[in-house]
Amino acid sequence: MSYSSDHLQRFLAIATEAAQAGGAVLQRYWGQLSDIQQKGRPGDLVTEADKAAEVEVLGVLRRHLPDHAILAEESGRLGTNDNPLVWAVDPLDGTTNYTHQYPFCAVSVGLLIEGVPAVGAIFDPVRGDLFRAARGLGATCNRQPIRVSETDSLADSLLVTGFAYDRRETADNNYAEFCQLTHLTRGVRRGGSAAIDLAYVACGRLDGYWERGLSPWDVAAGVILVQEAGGQVTAYDQSPFDIESGRILASNGPIHSQLSHELAQVKPLERFIPKS
Repeated sequence: MSYSSDHLQRFLAIATEAAQAGGAVLQRYWGQLSDIQQKGRPGDLVTEADKAAEVEVLGVLRRHLPDHAILAEESGRLGTNDNPLVWAVDPLDGTTNYTHQYPFCAVSVGLLIEGVPAVGAIFDPVRGDLFRAARGLGATCNRQPIRVSETDSLADSLLVTGFAYDRRETADNNYAEFCQLTHLTRGVRRGGSAAIDLAYVACGRLDGYWERGLSPWDVAAGVILVQEAGGQVTAYDQSPFDIESGRILASNGPIHSQLSHELAQVKPLERFIPKS
């Protein structure tokens, strides 16, 4: 099923309204948290700000698009499983950062059309940056067009990655990849918010990003941002990106093959392999 640019413009306007509504909640709760809970694995936190922001985001989506399905981090799946239009919502991407008042977090609102990212809005409540994109309509930051960087070698690149909540339990924990690519580049950052990581690749502040253990709401909006800003998004081995896989490789394009190649060479660090 295809949708016209007019449809996508409307969806983008709604995504923007939703992301900013959630962001306003996060701005009010900043430094004022009183209910911080752990959902499961160590570090997987949820606060009253996450929950309140999600209520606002979902309220906007339901008001404008009651026939669309929603996949939200705190509320789960809402709507029928066969709906081709699904909003992937993370009301607070970077909850641990937010809890510690480390200013690297965002509201992420992305639309999947038949499982493929098509529209995205990411709002940074601390800096006030608003990133937006829709298929065929380009990408912007604060309404100004953005493009990926032109860096063409790993040696000159600045990358970003993250570590999943199960890193203490699996040998596939990204530690070895982090060490290898730190050695080969100008540096690798660990931001703590996949949405911001992807937005920064899209606007050229970073050259590449990889991570595992992700959920669709973490990356739905960011993927379309990178693509519309001229970048590339695939699986680690450069096969087509699958949002259900939990893995992503995103870059400006010129370093993509190099980054993929290096990831394929890495073996786990034995010191950090969980003992049975």
